[in-house]
Amino acid sequence: MFDLGILNGAVYISGKFLKANVYIKSGKICDISRSRLEAKKYYDISGKYLLPGFIDPHVHFHLDLGNYISADDFYSGSISAAYGGITSYIDFLDPVRTAEELERAFEDRLNLAKSSLTDYAFHATIANPTDEPEKILKKARQLGLSSIKLFTTYSSSNRRTYDGYIAELLEKSKHYGIVISVHAENDEIIKKYENEEIKVKDHSKYRPTITELSEVIKLAEMAEYYNAQLYIVHLTSGKTLDELKKKFNHILGKNLVIESCPHYFYFTEDIYNTEKGYLYTMTPPLRSKKEKELLIENINYINTIGTDHCPFNVEEKKKDIVNGMPMGIGGVEFSFVLMYSMFGKKIIDKFTKNVAKYYGLKNKGEILPTYDADLVVFDPEKEWIIKEHHSKSDYIPYKDFRVKGKIISTISRGKFIVKDGVLNKRVKGSYIKRGEIIW
Repeated sequence: MFDLGILNGAVYISGKFLKANVYIKSGKICDISRSRLEAKKYYDISGKYLLPGFIDPHVHFHLDLGNYISADDFYSGSISAAYGGITSYIDFLDPVRTAEELERAFEDRLNLAKSSLTDYAFHATIANPTDEPEKILKKARQLGLSSIKLFTTYSSSNRRTYDGYIAELLEKSKHYGIVISVHAENDEIIKKYENEEIKVKDHSKYRPTITELSEVIKLAEMAEYYNAQLYIVHLTSGKTLDELKKKFNHILGKNLVIESCPHYFYFTEDIYNTEKGYLYTMTPPLRSKKEKELLIENINYINTIGTDHCPFNVEEKKKDIVNGMPMGIGGVEFSFVLMYSMFGKKIIDKFTKNVAKYYGLKNKGEILPTYDADLVVFDPEKEWIIKEHHSKSDYIPYKDFRVKGKIISTISRGKFIVKDGVLNKRVKGSYIKRGEIIW
């Protein structure tokens, strides 16, 4: 007998919708059938989609910046995420320079994440490391961290990793089955402004598109040369994407994977000239209307959608000057409905199977027998206006936006986290240890 039968849904399987029932036992999908099989409980979702649980590859819960800590911890962040259909996410360890520091950072983060209601994994993060790349790679694999994040900027705070080290890391990473994820901005261009006070209205001028474009093109060349696995986080500009499409189409989705975030599809740099423009400051910044439109036009070349969820409260961001301001906005609760409203069904894989594939989340991202029963019940026709959220942040970047499609219920390993809009706080997430990744 199954634990749960989900009946009469349009089930998303391998890119198609099939009218079927899904049966769950011991946290796993056990059967997909048109028949009504025996189960302890049934849940009828007639007229709705059953989707794989969403995976957010890019969140920052409890990000400690010294003077500020991001508004959502792992508990509140996972609740907000669950209301957005996210059943797994990947957070970041604190930046380190050595393998020994990496192990300590892992233990610290693992302890913080125990309050999460959903499953979670981590990216290792390096900052101008002193240990040789192979030592870092070996330690990351040992800890189940199959991705290493680095920055090509922030030299002023000693977080930048330089080209020689990146080249060696890329060359050796595939041997270890590790993905190299990069925050790509040209530090030499940005450094011109590091001693100036930057007003909010000039935020995107301080970090112009060329800082992203030039760095991403260089990294793509390196990824191709070394046959590496390179993942570019939070791509901002359609201009950058258009250039990648022209020059590196043959390695997109192979040696080169591109992530973007909903805010780059919905806002432009013009918002920095408004009264509350400070609320929309993040790094890298928003771009021009033309670049946003180009990003939308080229959505098929974006492989995954992450949120870069990192909200703060209004008073913490309410400044005229960018210097010293905490960067970031929230996104986990509304990311899917925002992107679905804009693109429809074509966005589903970018939240599910693609993330699972590129970041090595086995048994996640699809509705198939033996896979984890991570599922989302979604009403594709429901139109509504965003008014409230479950984040600890005291503002909603997307407030009063009209969207189409609503998450009704979220299931993690066969248990409801959210059922018909009601939260189940008794569910607990688990750490996902990842193994070797080969694209």
